[in-house]
Amino acid sequence: MLSASVGGFITLKSQARMELKRVVVTGIGALTPIGNNLEEYWNGLINGVSGANLITQFNAAKFKTRFACELKDFQPTNFIDKKEARKIDRFTQIALVSSDEAINDANISKENVNPDRVGVIFASGIGGIMTFQTEVMEFAKGDGTPRFNPYFIPKMIMDIAAGQISMRHGFRGPNFAVVSACASSTNAIIDAFNYIRLGKADIIVTGGSEAVISEAGIGGFNAMKALSERNEDYLIASRPYDKDRDGFVMGEGSGTLILEDLDHAIARGAKIYCEIAGGGATADAHHITAPHPEGLGAKNVMLCALDDAQMKPEEIDYINTHGTSTPLGDGAELKAITHVFGEHAYKLNISSTKSMTGHCLGAAGVIEAIACIKAIVHGMIPPTINHFTDDPDLDARLNFTFNKPQARPVNAALSNTFGFGGHNAAVIVKKYVA
Repeated sequence: MLSASVGGFITLKSQARMELKRVVVTGIGALTPIGNNLEEYWNGLINGVSGANLITQFNAAKFKTRFACELKDFQPTNFIDKKEARKIDRFTQIALVSSDEAINDANISKENVNPDRVGVIFASGIGGIMTFQTEVMEFAKGDGTPRFNPYFIPKMIMDIAAGQISMRHGFRGPNFAVVSACASSTNAIIDAFNYIRLGKADIIVTGGSEAVISEAGIGGFNAMKALSERNEDYLIASRPYDKDRDGFVMGEGSGTLILEDLDHAIARGAKIYCEIAGGGATADAHHITAPHPEGLGAKNVMLCALDDAQMKPEEIDYINTHGTSTPLGDGAELKAITHVFGEHAYKLNISSTKSMTGHCLGAAGVIEAIACIKAIVHGMIPPTINHFTDDPDLDARLNFTFNKPQARPVNAALSNTFGFGGHNAAVIVKKYVA
């Protein structure tokens, strides 16, 4: 049943592939710095909106970076009971909101699904850092007597968003969290995809959320010199592929996809956005934060995803790149793309939507996969904004979709996400054909 490995992935022989179920997307939810629901998010992307603002969630006056891509006009109590909202961290609050939107969008109800066959696989790169910071700082102010909130641990732990989503909706299928730094939610999508195509669930609610715009979050990434410090020009600070890029802009948000067995979706009359074609996961095995300089892990993960999808490089029309706006990361990924796609690389559209949303860490993968799905649905490539100066070290023949969206048919799109620790994940979505 198994053949040789490709780039670290064990691939299935054609006979085994024939037995796998097809997996489609039947619901989407998004809560991002440029839109508090799916349509607002898409409109923000197509209109090239910058989500950056001066930080409002704490006093950042003494920090090297004083801006981020925060959610706008978001009040969790508009969606969650006030008493319940106090019991959960911000990253779980926003996970519930995007999941509610996706579940409603998919028209999932007790009447048309078996809750024992509906699972939740949800990701976060860091989890409840705001809760952790608050509790430890409060303890440090005291006399050493341990006085902690009884919800401290269940608010902080990474898996709690998945647990809260399942309890809110009564889903009793597979339920766990995925963490692989900034690749987390892409890995969650791949896990959900595999559970369904192997017949272990009918539906999986999957995605990721992140909320780390706090003293610890901004201060910690500042100490690593990972963040842009362009405080006077924060609206244009996230500038992937620009010669003067100086680091990423922190973002927060959540995205949710409803993945469903195709036969199950058809039987209940669900609308279908697209099909999940395949996914891949690899490691750089190189450095705790820096990518492999030649993009070795990135190259392998794209090859894995293409192999898993049984697709040729020429069948991909658009790549939503990891593209964080860091000097090392952007170049390494582009080397990998030109290696994998050859001459076809110059016929692709490439864009980094992090230029608008900032880097939402563990939620980035799903938020960007949603951009790929909407590109397929609307035949429109979202741009890479904030480009001013070409980088002579990057291949100028590539179509970066700079500053303006571009209309073109998109039959298949690939989304890349890479995380500290050398984690790489890629997922391919394609137009659904009956």
